[in-house]
Amino acid sequence: MRSWLNLEGKTVIVTGGASGIGKAVAQMYIDNGANVVVCDINSNIPTFDENENSGQIYYIITDVTNLDSINDMVKKTKEKFGEIDILVNNAGINIPRLLIDPEKENGQYELDEAVFEKIVNINLKGVFFCAQAVGREFVKKGSGVIINMSSESGLEGSEGQSIYAATKNAVNSFTRSWAKELGKLGVRVVGIAPGILEATGLRTIQYETALAYTRGITVEQLREGYNTTSTIPLGRSGKLTEVADLVCYLGSERSSYVHGVTYNIAGGKTRG
Repeated sequence: MRSWLNLEGKTVIVTGGASGIGKAVAQMYIDNGANVVVCDINSNIPTFDENENSGQIYYIITDVTNLDSINDMVKKTKEKFGEIDILVNNAGINIPRLLIDPEKENGQYELDEAVFEKIVNINLKGVFFCAQAVGREFVKKGSGVIINMSSESGLEGSEGQSIYAATKNAVNSFTRSWAKELGKLGVRVVGIAPGILEATGLRTIQYETALAYTRGITVEQLREGYNTTSTIPLGRSGKLTEVADLVCYLGSERSSYVHGVTYNIAGGKTRG
């Protein structure tokens, strides 16, 4: 008996799938019977929960900023599973920096070209490379779904995270533009923009220290802000599984008329 989402036997590529949101998304697809190719630059292969109804897992070390690496990943995926049905463009990076640090010009937490290029290469070039390489396969067969991972900061901006926010807003434009191009060819393109979520291993002390500095507060105050969630009408941080649920729905045929939009999943948090 097939599940409501009918994802059994589908082949899903999840970039940045070794940790954080990506791992939660990969796990949810596996739980729904899909075969999941977990792509990540991390050589430490993560563990996933499996049972007799789970889909297969295939881990491929992939650098999303390197076209040869992506093409090799697509080739291996086709050799393993045949067709590809869904791409989750999740790989991304966030390095908090100020445009101008009034306390220390050219200091550690002021934006420079190296940080700019690293964020743009992963968050934009990586999304473009993966969408094009996998999108070619979708166009050939006349079906497929591209799901781009954005962020609430891409919709609202974010103090100390201007480049990250800018790349995520650009991802939203990718979603809208590619939807106009690919919809007529049978390929759907949608986006997800998560807000504040529960802590993961990606929220390191280095990240928290940098973000706290850019906002003129201590790490303790930053963490208190996460915990109080006073700006979120639902009164709590989101769960990774809640994001994963939405990603699985959008990849399924149940959302077959959803196209060219980015869903904000942030508990009602907005500028107001």
